[in-house]
Amino acid sequence: MCGILAVLGCADWSQAKRARVLSCSRRLKHRGPDWSGLFQCEGNFLAQQRLSVVSPLSGDQPLYNEDRTVVVVANGEIYNHKKIRKQFAAKHTFTTGSDCEVIIPLYEEYGENFVNMLDGVFSFVLYDTRNKTYMAARDAVGVNPLYFGRGSDGSVWIASEMKALHEDCPKFELFPPGNLYSSAAGGFRRWYNPQWFAEHVPATAYQPLVLREAFEKAVIKRLMTDVPFGVLLSGGLDSSLVASVTKRHLIETEAAKKFGTELHSFVVGLEGSPDLKAAREVADYLGTIHHEFHFTVQDGIDAIEEVIYHNETYDVTTIRASTPMFLMARKIKALGVKMVLSGEGSDELLGGYLYFHYAPNKEEFHKETCRKVKALHQYDCLRANKATSAWGLEVRVPFLDKEFIDVAMSMDPEWKLYDADLGRIEKWVLRKAFDDEKEPYLPRHILYRQKEQFSDGVGYNWIDGLKAFTEQQVTDEMMKNAAEEYPYNTPINKEAYYYRMIFERLYPQESARETVPWGPSIACSTPAAIEWVAQWKASNDPSGRHIASHNDA
Repeated sequence: MCGILAVLGCADWSQAKRARVLSCSRRLKHRGPDWSGLFQCEGNFLAQQRLSVVSPLSGDQPLYNEDRTVVVVANGEIYNHKKIRKQFAAKHTFTTGSDCEVIIPLYEEYGENFVNMLDGVFSFVLYDTRNKTYMAARDAVGVNPLYFGRGSDGSVWIASEMKALHEDCPKFELFPPGNLYSSAAGGFRRWYNPQWFAEHVPATAYQPLVLREAFEKAVIKRLMTDVPFGVLLSGGLDSSLVASVTKRHLIETEAAKKFGTELHSFVVGLEGSPDLKAAREVADYLGTIHHEFHFTVQDGIDAIEEVIYHNETYDVTTIRASTPMFLMARKIKALGVKMVLSGEGSDELLGGYLYFHYAPNKEEFHKETCRKVKALHQYDCLRANKATSAWGLEVRVPFLDKEFIDVAMSMDPEWKLYDADLGRIEKWVLRKAFDDEKEPYLPRHILYRQKEQFSDGVGYNWIDGLKAFTEQQVTDEMMKNAAEEYPYNTPINKEAYYYRMIFERLYPQESARETVPWGPSIACSTPAAIEWVAQWKASNDPSGRHIASHNDA
């Protein structure tokens, strides 16, 4: 996890401009507190704030080729970097241990047509001083954040977070996931074009061992680290499987030789919350060194403004879930841990949210999963990345591995459908894949535990407390005039209004509010899925408890 800022094509090359770029870059220091670097070539600036997870004694950025004519700043983890290094060992002299240095020989060999050769998550900017061109790219589904803007002088600004460019760019937007920007071509183009992106319904049969193997590979490759790490463990299916696979394969990794085979796990919740109990049970079963962090509703309320500042959103579900994660990340970093694995992405790929029970057919089910995966960069990816990077903690998400996505999204969605008669609950395909009686991964009742949204699982009083608090902060008169005050993405309840007030104070630009998705939702659905059940149209709360199939509804 790092922070990058590139300012390209400035007419101003002065020391004052350099100082301004440095100042903007420092707004990303929370993402990379270990080192900072800045490259300048005439009116082109590439800056980076580094969090050193791989090769902490080398790998400071910017990164260069041998004659320093090609320069890169990157925020990423390239899991196949050793394989690429071997490929170019005879052609390229590597000067650091950084996994991101392989971007340079790939560019020199293939031009701009190499991004699909990277196995990992990333955002980067590359500048070629020989022809004064540049390119930038973002990973397949947007695990790592990136923004794109234009200064008033026509310069291009590219930054890991909005806060680094929002004051200097009259217009800016999200850098689209799975895309690259080329100054030579003059625009964006998609580099990631999987079959599922067109939303055609696949017909590949469910193969449980193929799904299991793809996920285990995704976890193992993410154990590439030169610093202490752990796992986030809520006690739900997804995080528990991440922890179980990590524990099972840790002994085989280079990380085990450096830090031993003990695995640390972390959970956060209100006293007595569902997650605390379930996580403790899983940790005992797996034998992890377990750390349990408690917070109060007031602790969360006190952190909301910081959460909105770091997450750069006013989306209700995201803020609800980000706040306990933000509090937990600070505690984890204080223990000396720099990287954790987490379970984001499974619900979108496999239809794990409870509203998927009501999908009218497999075609609609599959289209909704496609919509959810395409939107991840504005919701769970944004939350997981920014709520933790606020404290210099890196989160890795094996469910969003490119190969695992391909396996999960190429499966005939008939197998993913909820079917009570056949005993298939949400994410049955994943549960079945890891239901191993001889060498069980998890206790059976955990393997088949019902889905809890993170903001619910940390304690039901959390959401109730937020509603009670914001009810006092926003008057009925304010709500009556909400459409006049906020004509774009008008808040529909007092909680949403309260978050919007804070966001507008921090990020008042029109472009800023346009980066946030909006629309009706039930249990994290897209607006399109609201049409599945007539009663859902009357709800204005995205909590999973509002779905009738929830055990505690």
